[in-house]
Amino acid sequence: MEVSAAEARRITVRAQLLDGSATDVLSTVRRLGFLQMDPIAVVAPPQYLVLWSRLGNFDRAELDRLLWEERKLIEWNAFIWPIEDLPLIRARMRGYRRGTKYNWQRRVSEFLKENARFKRYVLRELERSGPLLSRELEDRSRGDEDRWSEVWWGNRNVTQMLDALHWRGEVAVVGRQNGQRVWDLAARWYPETESVPIRESERLLAEKRFRAIGVKLEKGRLLAHPEADDGPVGNRVTFLSPFDRLVHNRERAEALWDFRYRLEMYVPKAKREYGYYVLPILRGDRLIGRIEPAYDRKTQVLRVHGVFAEPGASKGAGVGIARVVRRLASWLGAEEISYSRRVPPVWRDSLGN
Repeated sequence: MEVSAAEARRITVRAQLLDGSATDVLSTVRRLGFLQMDPIAVVAPPQYLVLWSRLGNFDRAELDRLLWEERKLIEWNAFIWPIEDLPLIRARMRGYRRGTKYNWQRRVSEFLKENARFKRYVLRELERSGPLLSRELEDRSRGDEDRWSEVWWGNRNVTQMLDALHWRGEVAVVGRQNGQRVWDLAARWYPETESVPIRESERLLAEKRFRAIGVKLEKGRLLAHPEADDGPVGNRVTFLSPFDRLVHNRERAEALWDFRYRLEMYVPKAKREYGYYVLPILRGDRLIGRIEPAYDRKTQVLRVHGVFAEPGASKGAGVGIARVVRRLASWLGAEEISYSRRVPPVWRDSLGN
């Protein structure tokens, strides 16, 4: 059903568990549907920061335990998924094996065909000696590495082979060692599941995404999921990862909050409007500003390079923002917080050293 922007804001915040209702890591991931992964960790990797926004100072080891010990979550294609969605993910894996729609899919197929012996070597070594890190495998590839620049970051063919086999469901990420992926045969890691046709899989995944976000923007209209809950939202304050689904769709964020948000890390410094890695500030069901924190792990200092208020932001929100900065510092293990002078006048009494 079509809803107003005010209703959509409340529905989305509640659907995304940003109202303070999140209770634990596993149920939160199941509700959200997935966690996007990224190596950028100016504050913390996004898979952890998204959970922190909802759970507060949770134990990061809990996510690792659910992934690598209990296997209630799986890592695939730079996302973390609930294990119960494996049948749907396997449909995508089959799609990768057959896919020829995009240039990169055809290039992957060509790479695997050209490197059939290399593929057999990788699978044989994993069967004999796995789990293994990529550096424990020899590069026995053939062909021109440069042509894969549109498919992979970097050009090491062992990583390219493992990624290709991973997308197709032949190998699996079975752990992390100092941030590096540990690989093994998928047959040894994934449990047996039913087979779901690709169209049905995509339909079910789309339904899960709609339910998790609560409201979608379609032809200029805001449409609520049938199970959407338009209840009251308090004034809870938190910061959002740039990869958070609340702001991931920039057009939708502008429609709901009149909040134009862009990640400026790839923008030249002189042309940045706010900063390198800026996090939206959510208070209740409103986006009231932005903050640019960066954690210096060597000195254990959380540096706040800037805070920016949206027009009409409440002066009283400053106290809540300062409290969340302290909570973030505690979670990161910071021993000190350092603010720059880029603090809006409306919050200046609450923020600063």
